[in-house]
Amino acid sequence: MRLKPYMALGYIRDHPGTTQQELENGLFMDANTVVLILNELEAAQFSVRRRDPQDRRRHIVELTAAGRRALERADKARESLEDEILAPLSPEERKTLSKLVERVLDGMLQESKV
Repeated sequence: MRLKPYMALGYIRDHPGTTQQELENGLFMDANTVVLILNELEAAQFSVRRRDPQDRRRHIVELTAAGRRALERADKARESLEDEILAPLSPEERKTLSKLVERVLDGMLQESKV
């Protein structure tokens, strides 16, 4: 699975009932890119879009059972690759690296809100 569809599936899983617009904002991607990703995910039967009953202009994006299974497989592959790449680091060094990356990403998120 390619990175952008993987990121989208993870976001949809972690934010149940997310809208297409929220997905765009959450992934820092433009509307066209998200539409292309969602088209790909729907073609693979990994996600579905449905109209929001409260606001017919919005689409709610949901994972399918096949999408959940695909995401689980991709998560396992990512974890395996991560273990391989980070093998030279001690568990404490891995924690430190994770915290630093999280701070960088949080900073990027805060700047995007300005």
